[in-house]
Amino acid sequence: MHRLLIPLILLTVMLAPSALAADGCFADYKAKKDKPLRLHYGVVRLPPRACDDPGAAERILTRRLGRDGWTLLTVVSTFDEAGLEKREEDAGEYFLRY
Repeated sequence: MHRLLIPLILLTVMLAPSALAADGCFADYKAKKDKPLRLHYGVVRLPPRACDDPGAAERILTRRLGRDGWTLLTVVSTFDEAGLEKREEDAGEYFLRY
């Protein structure tokens, strides 16, 4: 029984940070629509791999925003949950919308 328990505990400890990271990947961005010109700032949740790959964040955001006719201007930054609260008010209706 102990032989099985120790590897199980080690596996749990090793996977715990990955599970937390999966919930904590976000980006803030700027986007626009033309005719008439409209701009917005927003915050989105991203898959964990996108926090380590700026190109992935751009591709994901371009696709999500494009569905509603928005054009991605820039990914401002990627961050974890610690950065969410200070950006929520600025993002307004575009906070975690896309």
